[in-house]
Amino acid sequence: MLVHEHILKAEIPYVSPFSLFALFHDQTGALLFHSALAHDVFGRYSYIAMEPFQTLVAKNGRIALDSAPLHGNPFLVLKTLLADYKQSTLVDLPPFQGGIAGAFSYDLYPYIESFSTDQSDNMQFPDLSVGFYDVVISFDHQALRAWIVSTGWPEKTIDKRISRAKQRLDHIRDFIANPPIINVDETALNLCKTDNIHSHFNEKTYADAVTRVIEHIKAGDVFEANISQCFTTQNPHLLPFDLYKRLMRQNPAPFAAYLNLGEFIVVSASPERFLKLKDGFVETRPIKGTRRRDPDPVVDRALADELVNSEKDRAENIMIVDLMRNDLSKVCREDSVMVGQLCQLETYPSVHHLVSVVTGELKPRFGAIDLLMATFPGGSITGAPKVRAMQIIASIEPTKRGIYCGSIGFIGFDGNLDLSIAIRTYTIKQDMITFQAGGAVVIDSNPQDEYQETLTKSHALHHALTHLDES
Repeated sequence: MLVHEHILKAEIPYVSPFSLFALFHDQTGALLFHSALAHDVFGRYSYIAMEPFQTLVAKNGRIALDSAPLHGNPFLVLKTLLADYKQSTLVDLPPFQGGIAGAFSYDLYPYIESFSTDQSDNMQFPDLSVGFYDVVISFDHQALRAWIVSTGWPEKTIDKRISRAKQRLDHIRDFIANPPIINVDETALNLCKTDNIHSHFNEKTYADAVTRVIEHIKAGDVFEANISQCFTTQNPHLLPFDLYKRLMRQNPAPFAAYLNLGEFIVVSASPERFLKLKDGFVETRPIKGTRRRDPDPVVDRALADELVNSEKDRAENIMIVDLMRNDLSKVCREDSVMVGQLCQLETYPSVHHLVSVVTGELKPRFGAIDLLMATFPGGSITGAPKVRAMQIIASIEPTKRGIYCGSIGFIGFDGNLDLSIAIRTYTIKQDMITFQAGGAVVIDSNPQDEYQETLTKSHALHHALTHLDES
């Protein structure tokens, strides 16, 4: 066990994060950030956190810190609370070393840009649900090493922090060394029937929605807007962790996550990084442009080439790159905002994507929450101009998005941040399961093609719900 500035770390045997998280997944507040698809740049680290020392939940203007009501803007409340827990970064460990972590719903946007909407809210997913984590288990998949990091928060004096950090580290290490017996019964009862998965759109009504967006574009209201359809099903026998296991087996992703929020479980296989902030440097990786995968290698290559050469898809991507450059410029040094990668092909188990990378350096007076407020929600899942696109989305989509197109991830006590875009994501509440898929609509969009794109993007989620095998 080593001590660094009151932070304790202890190396533990390297194992699969998934297998270790099986010990914690049924605990309220337990979370897994899982780089389930190996990648040298953004698939290197995974994290497990559990037993937050406090929680912050916001919904419809109401905020609760544990059970105590608070008032104000959740972003600013977070900024104030985080100011009490400042620590330096241990350079020899994975980046998340304690901090807040959880779910940032798409529906947080009224705290940044408020406008009225009459959308229904059947799931009642919180606008914000995060825990404050003093202990993190981190994994480095390149070095094949793992650690427990214990910060000692919320204690403030040196002696008490070190004492708590040691007690918490020993507790987690002992729990791992002497795990409870876990019986996982993955049976057909877990599965949903295909004909029991319903959408609030059908092909015609979705095509009508696309046509409405095109009319807005022709009227000069917007250049691009992302319209999604929401799928819903019920299964009282569903075991969320088994569903996550199937999804990772069938569709591993670099920004996968499992969040046990108590009333809600979030299961995500996101391929998209929204924001990364490390030592003042920012990166965002917007995805725009999608083609399905095909089992025939020749056809699959042709689909990838078609995407790379598609003027429409490149135009969509470049539009969002410009939007993200503008958002970053609000808080970054102007001459630092750059496009490091434009419309590069990235291939995942079920889809091909075009991905760009925009980077910048924060101005000294700004931090993680300022960056989040300047950019949230991500431009790749709204449109351009962002606020008008969001207004159009709210007028067309009948239900609130909840976690879909929001963000999942962490903001560290050291000021660093890593968040995904919550796409390819299930929300589970008791026996109800919802998930969404959408696409960018531009002036030359074909409504039927746009509908098919939503089915392509949601295929992996449909399949994991309805199939045990990998076929």
